[in-house]
Amino acid sequence: MQHGLDIESYYDLRLLAEVAVSPDGERVAFTAQESDPAADEQRTGLYVAPTDGSREPHRLTRASTAASPTWGPDGHTLAFLAARDADLDRTRGRADEGDDETDEANVDEDDEDEENGTDGENGDEKPKQQVWAFDLARGGDARQLTAFERGVTEFDLAPDGDRLVVAARDPTDEEESYLDQREDGGPIEVTRLQHKRDGAGWLDDVTTYLFVGDLDGEAADAESFDRLDDAYGAGSAEPLAGLQPAWGPTDRIAFTTCVDDDPDDSGAYDVCTVAPDGSDCRVVTDGSLRCASPTWSPDGDRIAFDGSNYDNWYEPNEAYVAPDEADAAFESVSAELDRTLARDGAPRWLDGETVVVPIADEAWTRLAVCPVDGEPRRAFTRQGRDRTIAAFDLAGDTVALGLTGADQPPDVYAVPGAELREDDAGGPTRRLSALNDDWLDERADALPDCEVVAYENSDGEEIEAVVYYPSDFDADADDPAPAICSIHGGPMSYDAPAYRFTLNYWTSRGYVVAKPNYRGSTSYGRAFSESLKGSRGELESDDVIAAMEHLVDEGVADPDRLFCTGFSYGGITTAHVVTRTDMFAAAAPEHGIYDFYSNFGTDDNHNWHQWEFGMPWENEALYRDISSITRVDEIDTPLLVTAGEEDWRCPPTQAEQLYVSVRKRGVDAKLVIYPDEHHNIGTPERATHRIEELTEWFESHDPGVDEGASEASD
Repeated sequence: MQHGLDIESYYDLRLLAEVAVSPDGERVAFTAQESDPAADEQRTGLYVAPTDGSREPHRLTRASTAASPTWGPDGHTLAFLAARDADLDRTRGRADEGDDETDEANVDEDDEDEENGTDGENGDEKPKQQVWAFDLARGGDARQLTAFERGVTEFDLAPDGDRLVVAARDPTDEEESYLDQREDGGPIEVTRLQHKRDGAGWLDDVTTYLFVGDLDGEAADAESFDRLDDAYGAGSAEPLAGLQPAWGPTDRIAFTTCVDDDPDDSGAYDVCTVAPDGSDCRVVTDGSLRCASPTWSPDGDRIAFDGSNYDNWYEPNEAYVAPDEADAAFESVSAELDRTLARDGAPRWLDGETVVVPIADEAWTRLAVCPVDGEPRRAFTRQGRDRTIAAFDLAGDTVALGLTGADQPPDVYAVPGAELREDDAGGPTRRLSALNDDWLDERADALPDCEVVAYENSDGEEIEAVVYYPSDFDADADDPAPAICSIHGGPMSYDAPAYRFTLNYWTSRGYVVAKPNYRGSTSYGRAFSESLKGSRGELESDDVIAAMEHLVDEGVADPDRLFCTGFSYGGITTAHVVTRTDMFAAAAPEHGIYDFYSNFGTDDNHNWHQWEFGMPWENEALYRDISSITRVDEIDTPLLVTAGEEDWRCPPTQAEQLYVSVRKRGVDAKLVIYPDEHHNIGTPERATHRIEELTEWFESHDPGVDEGASEASD
């Protein structure tokens, strides 16, 4: 087992998050996530770069994290969301009598440590997320645009450059009292059917509204904004999906919400529009879709959006176009591709008649051009098969892409819009960022190779897996390597050649890593994805097992040194796999569900489970059959089981059930719970701990590793 990457090198990576092109296409703003080891936090910096590649990106934020970069119409205003200390303009000067906010912000020095400290305008509380904006023409620090007491979750700027729309919670007096009670450790009281949401915790009855206010002047609180009473959030998806406000060129605001009578028991999410004064609210779609990412056409008469069938999550998400009318007739412009829109792949208008979207296409994320009247087609062949899209935006006839490969973390690239009108036209593709070049240069010998491998499952169907190899591995000359099967979540998701530190860490230690796109995965069309509908365990685990058997047969993988892991739905599948085979020396199901019957109502996905499997008291046999816990007597593989303590997608009690059950059978097992953690692992310390835990578990059960060798290799 070779030495491998230093785990501490994780902290030195910068990972691209979002891209946003200026209206004239001449600049791109982007955010990149990086680690703050001292605070054990992930922070996101905001950068801006010219799209002609004439200079390196300029970093705008350093002291706090930033998100949702949004350009003003003049191309000089760049707004974003951040939780920063209050703008000095809000705290300077002496307090007016009775001005509680100013009094609090100007406490005596003797009381400062106790009452205010350095955490901003909310006493000793941490600053709330607000809208800030840079004036890139004149320079200087960002100016605070909002000061809502409980923060702002989303926003957009008006086309006139003078106003903004924000989404913010607006509790009644009674709800405010309840929130104060909760913050003081009081009891949680819930009357909603959707009583919790992963990442949002226990839900309450507070409504999120859209507010409209002026961009000029000092930062404004809710009283300085006009609340749009008919533009509010509702539904089981709203705590995470939000209202997604988008201000159009005809001075109307699009947003998404659920308008059903019982929104918590519905998967519908409609596109609506409203005037900035709150009048003339229109429900554009008809409740048949789960809609997201509304985007106005250049002339403002139509809206493109991402739409999916909320009663059948296996159907592809499609790009739709609708006129701005109540109960509009809307049509899909991407349906003929039989490919789902990539996750977070908001549609963008190339011109008034053409929509561009990133699609999932056979273990690959690429662009598709979708005319409103015409046939959709794939575009930008120069992307290459070894790179996939991790971020996308389009404005001013410039496309910004985050491109990544197995040996290259994502960087920002600019592509001329002409490339999408006529393939291989329009000038060069420009690389605009080099977020990790020094990091990569120092580790060039440790970066993985990668290919997409096709193989047959036991039913004779062709399945693909993305396989990562150690940099110096030669299947024809080298002995078979230890191999890890890393199973993606979803299941409505897919793997594509992309950089992941975890995979690089394993390949640098001599492992081959396979990521199968098992049946149920997207990127291969509806029939392939929908083949999993109504079942759990059998098809996915067969495809996983067949992938590893293929690597063994090809002389790539050592049959005595195979390992299996997966996160979320990948954890569910890992548990099913080890009930079917003892081929793996060890396995690690992470953050999964293993007893669907007992899980019902304890997670935030009850609507999905009801749609696919019915009610558990009506279909008990089915719920038992899809649960790996009912076949725990077939598990002999040593298990590392992990969970987040506050994971409401796959509750930690599921991990406890699996762990205790296999331990009762005498199977070697370990349980790792991450306190205060939701479905995903957040902090750098926990992210690196997870990687080390998995690696140590595999190496300690690897017959090819001498006792103590894994410690020595570190």
